[in-house]
Amino acid sequence: MSSGGLRYLGAALIVLVGIWLGAKFHLGRHDHDGVAVPAGVASTPHATEDLALQAVEGPQAVVPAKLPDFSLANLAGKSTSIASWNGKSLVINFWATWCAPCQREIPLLKTLATEWADRNLTVVGIAVDHPDKVREFAGRFKIDYPVLVGEQDALDVAGQFGMASPAFPFTVFTDQRGEVVALFVGELHRPQADFILSQVQSLNQDRIQLAEARRAIAQALSAMADKPG
Repeated sequence: MSSGGLRYLGAALIVLVGIWLGAKFHLGRHDHDGVAVPAGVASTPHATEDLALQAVEGPQAVVPAKLPDFSLANLAGKSTSIASWNGKSLVINFWATWCAPCQREIPLLKTLATEWADRNLTVVGIAVDHPDKVREFAGRFKIDYPVLVGEQDALDVAGQFGMASPAFPFTVFTDQRGEVVALFVGELHRPQADFILSQVQSLNQDRIQLAEARRAIAQALSAMADKPG
């Protein structure tokens, strides 16, 4: 990896540390031991050898191989299970109202939800924040995909994805079998989303195997981070 790529990743990590500290301040949570996933790259289950993960030294989060079973309140306050979307590919975006990169992602997530609706994919937001703030925010930004909300319970869900000390935003991609294909930490942009979803679609069509998709994603995101500018 070039020095420019390493500088990109290093800068993203600094930003994410600040976001994580903001989460602890706003939610008043106690510190939990945890390990970080490099920003701007995808982590895959037990993927300590993936090329993208080698871009930043240090321990990696262990991401589950399958989508965990959990329930959180929706915007109306009704407990909703993630199993409500069984059989669909999911883009699960963890965010908070005070997080600037999270806000910048919303137009992209709305676009993905629309463009992929007829390909059996659903975008689900998980807001780790106070419910009243999330409802006001979702209305103001016209979020039209499902949003689940929680405070400590949502942080506990983040922990189920290996993010015991989460940096926001982070996004989990699953295929229609409920297998976790990738976990992307940091602000998601169109090139990364398009490539990851192309691999998810290939998995759903049985054109590639899961291990092959994970390797391709890790290599592609590493190459994107390595590009200057």
